[in-house]
Amino acid sequence: MDASTRPYRSVLYIPGSKERALDKARGLPVDAIIFDLEDAVTPDAKPAARETLKAALDQGGYGEKARIIRINGLDTEWGAEDATLLKDADADAFLLPKVNSAADVQALVDILGDKPVWCMIETPLGVFNALEIAAHPSVAGFVAGTNDLAKELGCRSRDDRLPMMFALQQMLLAARAHGVVVVDGVYNQYLDEAGLKAECEQGRDLGFDGKTLIHPAQVDIANAAFAPTEAEIDLARRQIEAHEEIERTGQGVAVVDGKIVENLHVETAKKTLAKAEAIARMA
Repeated sequence: MDASTRPYRSVLYIPGSKERALDKARGLPVDAIIFDLEDAVTPDAKPAARETLKAALDQGGYGEKARIIRINGLDTEWGAEDATLLKDADADAFLLPKVNSAADVQALVDILGDKPVWCMIETPLGVFNALEIAAHPSVAGFVAGTNDLAKELGCRSRDDRLPMMFALQQMLLAARAHGVVVVDGVYNQYLDEAGLKAECEQGRDLGFDGKTLIHPAQVDIANAAFAPTEAEIDLARRQIEAHEEIERTGQGVAVVDGKIVENLHVETAKKTLAKAEAIARMA
């Protein structure tokens, strides 16, 4: 799928050590999978997890889902070997934890070569350096590591995420400045559907491309929240048609639902339709 239109509404963490979970993920309606070798795998299981994950990726069957491998940090005893042994695996990108600077990205690139890199932004230094990190030519995505960031900040958990807002918007601004995908952090209460829906809608309204998830039960809510609604699709079509009609006749200004339609609205409308079409292809 074209990277510029690929949806990332739902990005599900799957333990790289669990064959059953890796197999089940093939049939889940997610846009992307993060195959996790870090937090989801105990230290004693990490070497074997690499082999388990590589075998699953070699087997394939993940369809149009984006496949992202989260390795351990390069400052651990496992990170460099994760990258070395899996750099030729059938994956779309590698996710590096706790990225603090562009130098951290380059250290991984030195091992991987030209594979795209995603970055966990989950430290105060990573937040402040988000712009330089996003500018690195190998960086293709950001993941908000809100749990680790909350620990680093010492902030309280609130439904409105007010203590986290500066960090979230800093990541978004940096990602948008350099054309990088950016997905929101996880919602820990995976059985709380109302809370998840509210946080997904907040992330969507802020501008995130999607949300990282910790359980398959969260997928449908995230997919719905980050997809264009039927009303948005209809409006986009009418805006494009109205603007094209004005360009054809060369008279007046385009107006839809009492609002003037300018070039910027048409550009947004075209992106909305492209996203809807990409989502339809994922089905």
